[in-house]
Amino acid sequence: MAQELPPGPARLLADGCAIPAHPLALTADRRLDERRQRALTRYYVAAGAGGVAVGVHTTQFAIRSAGLFEPVLDLARETIDEAAGNQPFLRIAGAVGDVQQAVREAELAAALGYHAVLLGPASSRDLDEQDLLLRAKAVGEVLPVVGFYLQEAVGGRHLTRRFWRELADLPCVVAAKIAPFDRYRTLEAVRGIAEADRGSEVALYTGNDDTIVTDLLTPYTVDVGERVVQRRIVGGLLGQWAVWTRQAVRLLERARQAWAGDDAELRALLAESAPLTEANAAVFDAVGGFAGCIAGVHEVLRRQGLLAGTWCLDPDEGLSPGQAEEIARVCQAYPELTDDAFVAEHLDSWLR
Repeated sequence: MAQELPPGPARLLADGCAIPAHPLALTADRRLDERRQRALTRYYVAAGAGGVAVGVHTTQFAIRSAGLFEPVLDLARETIDEAAGNQPFLRIAGAVGDVQQAVREAELAAALGYHAVLLGPASSRDLDEQDLLLRAKAVGEVLPVVGFYLQEAVGGRHLTRRFWRELADLPCVVAAKIAPFDRYRTLEAVRGIAEADRGSEVALYTGNDDTIVTDLLTPYTVDVGERVVQRRIVGGLLGQWAVWTRQAVRLLERARQAWAGDDAELRALLAESAPLTEANAAVFDAVGGFAGCIAGVHEVLRRQGLLAGTWCLDPDEGLSPGQAEEIARVCQAYPELTDDAFVAEHLDSWLR
């Protein structure tokens, strides 16, 4: 039987919110830095995020082989309970692998009090779309599912419009993170979901870190038989929003104002779209084929004092040549995108 979200988290997800993809704080010897891991979670709650996604690409898929999957999920849950109190706050766990692995990870997340599962890459490229749908259905018997269109550069694959239509028709699917970093494929996914019988029940979230503003402002109009369906992306579940999160929350609030008819806010947001994409190119290492995307997130957080370094679980994974300098450049060029003052004001209390 498909699982459902509790009423509070369900409303929060459907209305739209900012959900950072939670990074992993490590010490110089690549062990979990619990103090700074907690500080990151406190930061996201204080910044006004509506939830976090833990155990996802930005957290590093290798936490599983490193024996950190359960400790990291549990630490985030415990810190959220302390920091968020009674306010609704979405706890989304990443799950990867074949059916058996994804179900095991969903069961662990459910036991730890998570609300939903973001389904990441399968362990085998041999799994076809029907296999992926069966995996989603099996996981949905444990926790509600957020579908995930991951870009190919970091382990994703092309998924057809039919796949998204059939995924949206699964009763367990509550949202979709659309992150192929490709306008054609984004449109294909939105159209497929809109065509589904229960497509209106699936909240659309952008994961396209390279085109956040455009995704949030674009109305998607789809002809479905005799009907015309209009959908919009209501929030973001983003690695980019793991940094400068307070400004990300404000950006989403401003997008809502634009949707409500504030033409001045619409124009202001469009003017900020290119600078935000330029900043993301530095943070995510677009020039280097996204090789330094996780380390780039770490570098921004290190500059703010939230992390002690840019270390990743894989010793060979780090900043690309010139990436740190490029991040410094965009921070200086576009200070309005950052939340350095907000972090500086609260950093000591988050690190307590």
